[in-house]
Amino acid sequence: MPQFSSKRRVQHSAAQMFDLVADVERYPEFVPMCQSLRIRQRLQNPDGTETVIADMTVSFKLISETFTSRVTLDRANLKILVEYLKGPFSHLENRWTFEAKSDTACDVGFFIAYEFRSRMLAVMMGAMFDAAFQRFAAAFETRADAIYGRPRARVS
Repeated sequence: MPQFSSKRRVQHSAAQMFDLVADVERYPEFVPMCQSLRIRQRLQNPDGTETVIADMTVSFKLISETFTSRVTLDRANLKILVEYLKGPFSHLENRWTFEAKSDTACDVGFFIAYEFRSRMLAVMMGAMFDAAFQRFAAAFETRADAIYGRPRARVS
C-alpha cells in the first residue's frame, strides 16, 4: 500500500497550523488537486473533539474523483485524523500532528496511506498522487505565511 510521511518545522505556532489544516472548507483555494470540498455534517463530540464528514473532489487533467471522509479534529491534543468512508479507494488514512517547538514554531507531521480500488486508477493516479503529497506540506506552509504573515528572519 502506498504511503507518504513528512515532518516539517514551520515558523508558525502549533495552534495556528492546526487551525489552518482544520479549515477544510478552504482547501480548494490552495491544496494541490483539490477541486472542491463539501461539508455534509459537523458534530461536536462529548470528548471535546469535532467530527466533520466531507466530500472532496480531486482532479488531475481529465480524471476527477470524489470521496467521502470523516475528519476528527482533536484541538486539545493538536491532532487531526482523516478516515476514508466512500469513493475510489479501498483504503485511505491521513494523520496530522502539530508539535509546538516555541510560541512561534512547530513541527507539522503529515502521514497518508492509501490504496485505490481500481488497478487502472492506481496506475493512472498513483504517481501523480505521490508527487502531490510531496507538495502538500509546502502548500500549507505557503498558506500559513499568507494568512499569518511571513516569519521574520532572525538577526544574530
